[in-house]
Amino acid sequence: MDINKMLNSEVHMKILRFFHENQSSIDTPRGIATWIGEDRVKVKAALEDLVGAKILVAHRATSITGYSYTRDDKLISKITRILKKSP
Repeated sequence: MDINKMLNSEVHMKILRFFHENQSSIDTPRGIATWIGEDRVKVKAALEDLVGAKILVAHRATSITGYSYTRDDKLISKITRILKKSP
């Protein structure tokens, strides 16, 4: 998914904000969906989009995947600027 489309998606932005505010978090799609109050299926798809954009890292195990925030300082700075501009 195009990064600009992600920035126009409420689910993607909620996930982005969640991880930006909780940078040491690792959580599952179910947990993230609960935290941001969104449908788990939509959250799972959005998480994979964000992994593809290198904003999140997927920690895959046999039965479950946990997601964490990037450690790329340049990308984090860019996200900080994006989030400051968004409502």
